[in-house]
Amino acid sequence: MDSTTLSSPSGSRLSQYIALTKPRVTQLAVFCAVIGMFLSTRGMVPWSVLIGGGIGIWLTAGAAFAINCLVEQKVDALMRRTAWRPSARGEIGSRQILAFSAVLGAAGVWLLYTFTNPLTMWLTIATFVGYAIIYTIILKPSTPQNIVIGGASGAMPPALGWAAATGAVPGDAWLLVLIIFIWTPPHFWALALYRRKDYLNSGLPMLPNTHGEQLTRLHILLYTVALFAVTMMPFASRMSGYLYLASAIVLGGLFLRYSWQIWRTYSDDLARRTFRFSILYLSLLFAALMLDHYAQMLFGNGV
Repeated sequence: MDSTTLSSPSGSRLSQYIALTKPRVTQLAVFCAVIGMFLSTRGMVPWSVLIGGGIGIWLTAGAAFAINCLVEQKVDALMRRTAWRPSARGEIGSRQILAFSAVLGAAGVWLLYTFTNPLTMWLTIATFVGYAIIYTIILKPSTPQNIVIGGASGAMPPALGWAAATGAVPGDAWLLVLIIFIWTPPHFWALALYRRKDYLNSGLPMLPNTHGEQLTRLHILLYTVALFAVTMMPFASRMSGYLYLASAIVLGGLFLRYSWQIWRTYSDDLARRTFRFSILYLSLLFAALMLDHYAQMLFGNGV
């Protein structure tokens, strides 16, 4: 998820357009949405919902990321981490990006309406607006708390998946959203710390540059503590069993160790490793939720 090389090859035209969708970020979002689908039912998710809903969410997320690249093309050109993007290089024009996003978004909305239900479609449209407009255009350039407030949009995939499979979004689905919402600040601020020069050059008001590195490091630690507590809630609500609980404790303990080290003995290399671990952490945590869900179905609630 962290592209750092200025001289990355342009690649084919198709690969340039795919790059606009931020495929690795999109994959994680769709993965969390699919987990939401499976957790919502005690049986198998219908194939039409799984495939149609998954692709619909993928396309709509890709459309939102393309808009993000369009809006931030000048900012991206100033940052080593993002200067390789075809939008920042000027390899794809603004009209082409806008048309590409429109096609992706329209196809995604159609798939969601056709293969899932109107609730999923409208929630996904709201998520698109929240990320592409509220976060990218309004929050990101105006407040160092952009990633906290805007994180609500990025946290929505499990709710979208749950809605796709059941047509409802109960409390358990919002617990999954809360986990991603609390996970986002320590995940992103670790990146902002070791890329602080990039953000200083861009002019974006990121926390390390507006309030200092020490306060950012403290925020990472505090949010990780909060995340550890929040990840206990699926077990406390009986949504999950002991397999998930053990996984959440181990993964949370590792994340806390990284955050504590960032607070006490910071280095850019440590922040980079923390950022990369945070992605693995979320993937494994949601995988543990699904494994626990089906283990309980097979072996009972004692698992």
